Amino acid sequence: MASRAAAVALCCLLVLAGCADSPVPTDGADSPSATATPGSSTAIDAPPAATPKPDAVEVEVIDIVDGDTIDVRFPNGSKDTVRLLGVDTPEVHAENDPTEFPGVPDTDAGRNCLREWGERASQYAEDELAGETVTLSFDENEPRRGYYGRLLAYVHVDGDSFNYGLITKGLARRYDSSNFQYRERYGTAEGIARGTGTGLWGACATESPRTATETPIPAADGGPPLWVSEIHADAAGDDRENLNGEYVTFANAGEETLDLSGWTVSDEADHTYTFPEGTEIPPNGTLTLHTGSGEDGDGHLYWGEGSPVWNNGGDTVIVRNGSGETVIEREYGG
Repeated sequence: MASRAAAVALCCLLVLAGCADSPVPTDGADSPSATATPGSSTAIDAPPAATPKPDAVEVEVIDIVDGDTIDVRFPNGSKDTVRLLGVDTPEVHAENDPTEFPGVPDTDAGRNCLREWGERASQYAEDELAGETVTLSFDENEPRRGYYGRLLAYVHVDGDSFNYGLITKGLARRYDSSNFQYRERYGTAEGIARGTGTGLWGACATESPRTATETPIPAADGGPPLWVSEIHADAAGDDRENLNGEYVTFANAGEETLDLSGWTVSDEADHTYTFPEGTEIPPNGTLTLHTGSGEDGDGHLYWGEGSPVWNNGGDTVIVRNGSGETVIEREYGG
């Protein structure tokens, strides 16, 4: 019975691998409305590490096209090209568009810098993946193949997400023309890389929407770093009628859960909000504080103010821990 089960499992693996060369829909993964094709594996990528499910596919990496594209060989000998989901490294075989990388100037210098970092991303992929056996998994929000017929997949090496690693090392941006399942997590990771000037962001970006004091600051009690990932002071329409469109988003750049119970957020006019008991941000997680009223939950808190707090023209976000020590003082605008 055991040998029969093993044979069935091997047959299923070969059939799945063989699908790589079969005609499949090429609904563009570049389209936000793209949906998964029948037979796609459930996404199992859980940044920053992942343990692939049994239905994921092991392949050998036989060539590196560039930082986000590789050629692979399946167990049955068939070959295919894989485009890494959720990431976009600078081009090495085409002209770069600096406007795709926030803060990088649209100049020859900006394009040359991106080309250099595209080459670095390609070399990193070469060093980490060439000749290795890796695991491919797929995303339930995306088709198995993209517009150019390439497989769209997450690549796992020893349980870690290679795709996600490109973001955290500043070798890629989040690919925004995609509805992949981990958009928010990848966006947070990109924001941290930009805020800390990691990789291409420190070398190529001469201006950034996230500036100065955005570098993660360790909590005064020795806890993991907290930082301000977004300040949305100018709500759509009349700020007074759209209080929840005014918000500040915080992110945990550490590897441990950050407990904000009793911490406070203030502005220059000393409007103060105290985080409720039990408020936590998981590793690589975010928490958004809206000015208006609502039901707390799912990473969103509501200040309950009856008028706007954050000045559109400029203000300071001040975060203090439970002991009253300043953890973050982030200026914007002005």
